[in-house]
Amino acid sequence: MKVIAMIRAELARLTATTMSRVALIALMLVPVLYGGLYLWANHDPYAGLNQVPVALVVADTGTPPSAEAEADAPRNYGAEVAGELIDSGDFDWHRVSAATARAGVTDGRYDFSVTIPADFSTAITSAEGVHPEHATITLTTNDTNSYLASTIGSQATDSIRDAITRTVNEHAADRFLGAFVDIRSQLQTAADGAATLADGAGKAETGSATLADGTASLADGTRSVAGGAEQLHVGAADLADAAGQVSTGARQVADGNAQLAAAADDAGAVSSQAAAALPAVRTDVASRLAKAGLSQTQIDEITAALDPMGGAIAADNARLQGVVGQVDQLAAGNAQVADGAAAVATGASSLSDGSATLADGARSAADGAASAATGARAVHEGLSTITQGATKLRDGLNTAVTSIPNPDAATRDLQAKTIAGPVEVENTAITSAGTYGAGLAPFFASLAAWIGIYALFLIVKPVSRRAITAMHSPLRITLAGWLTPGLLGAAQMAALFAVLTGVLRFDVHNPLGTYALMALASLAFAAIILALNVWLGSVGQFLGLVLMVVQLVTAGGTFPWQTLPAPLAWLHHLMPMSYAVDGVRQLMYGGAAPAAWADAGVLALWLVAGLVVAAVGVTRMTHFRTLRDLRPSLIG
Repeated sequence: MKVIAMIRAELARLTATTMSRVALIALMLVPVLYGGLYLWANHDPYAGLNQVPVALVVADTGTPPSAEAEADAPRNYGAEVAGELIDSGDFDWHRVSAATARAGVTDGRYDFSVTIPADFSTAITSAEGVHPEHATITLTTNDTNSYLASTIGSQATDSIRDAITRTVNEHAADRFLGAFVDIRSQLQTAADGAATLADGAGKAETGSATLADGTASLADGTRSVAGGAEQLHVGAADLADAAGQVSTGARQVADGNAQLAAAADDAGAVSSQAAAALPAVRTDVASRLAKAGLSQTQIDEITAALDPMGGAIAADNARLQGVVGQVDQLAAGNAQVADGAAAVATGASSLSDGSATLADGARSAADGAASAATGARAVHEGLSTITQGATKLRDGLNTAVTSIPNPDAATRDLQAKTIAGPVEVENTAITSAGTYGAGLAPFFASLAAWIGIYALFLIVKPVSRRAITAMHSPLRITLAGWLTPGLLGAAQMAALFAVLTGVLRFDVHNPLGTYALMALASLAFAAIILALNVWLGSVGQFLGLVLMVVQLVTAGGTFPWQTLPAPLAWLHHLMPMSYAVDGVRQLMYGGAAPAAWADAGVLALWLVAGLVVAAVGVTRMTHFRTLRDLRPSLIG
């Protein structure tokens, strides 16, 4: 018999009756039902989390009122967080009381609950005080509702915590940056003051230098004044002596002139009387001449002779009166001179005393000016040090001001957000499954391939006893026993692949390669289970189930294989399903083609090894009778 004839005969046997056809169809659908239904149920479970009922308890009383700025107005962070959670729609949030939440988690109405305590806002803002404390969010779970729901709840609270941390950090960073702006402003004011101080100190230093020079000059000048005052004292003393003598002489002259003036006044008075008596004397002479009997002519001649004498007397009287006036003026002037000389003598004496006092004062002033000059030089040196210090202070403050940034409000807000969340995770995927179900597809497709082949061997005969008896061709018998379930398994994989791409609409980067690897895995699994059945019969079929369980936990289809215990991790590198899972991943997600070829090579080695082992078993069966042939298994 040929291989194709043996395959056709086996297929005819499998479809001989209605029940056998039903059984064949049912077993053919096992991989589709197993893989398709499971992956359909887990297509994208995270997209349905908004249907998961979660209790939300908000007991937060908010922050206490503040008398400070509007930025410190009372806030209720708990209410804000609750609002954000409800608006996000990540879960089916129900805001309830604490008692309702606890009862709901207990009886299964809610998968878990999140409680925001009364001191939540106070704890958040406590970081700004001297007694900071951690804010607490309480997650209440009940694994009898769903263990994964509890795990998801833990992840949700971690996300809530991170969001709250970013908000609080942003608020704190904004206040911190605002304080820096205030510090910068104050430093700028201090720098301006330091600049003013430096300028004033510089001017004071210059003035102190001028003052030092001036006081030194003043000391020299006062010493010169003291010397001049000494000379003035000596001269004033001499002047006082001379003035005393002059005063004495002037007084004597004044007294003599006063006597002369008195005699002159007397002479003047006599002369005036004589001049005044001339007309009466002329008249009296004329009268007496007339009585003597002289004629008028004679009288006139006589009186005419007397007239020149009268005129001379009058002229002399006038001259005498002028001299008397001059003598009087001289006497008055001499009196004034005597008074002035006395005053000069008194003034010279006072000048002598004053110049002596001036000399003493000038000497004291010179000493004081010298001390002032010394003090001024010390002040100058001190002001020089102050100027240098003020200049350094000004420069240091200006450097400090320039080193502190001065962002505007928008920049400060961006900085606060950056400080609050300095790291953002940018997901750069070399390959991407797309959804949770697509991520599990390689594992469940490989597992379905094994289950499908295992199920087929429940009705497919591993080898034909008739063929063993009729022909002695172990290779043909082995190929026929392998190809019948192998081709049916490839058909199973085609149906499952159609479900994955057509019904579940998973993205497949390399459709042809993905299906080819699924079919190769099915053929390899068929060879392995064939070898087990050829050598061990029904026990081998049972070992196929055991191998499925072992590969189920070692294939690394869900968690990374590195998380397995050491013995199972070692088996991961040995079992064929590990390579089937990895190969389908590489081809389905667009991974590395060399890795997919390597996985296909390992599966091909398993296929060849399974066929070789099966062929050896068939060869033994064609030449020898075994105890199993004489005493068949109760199961088989």
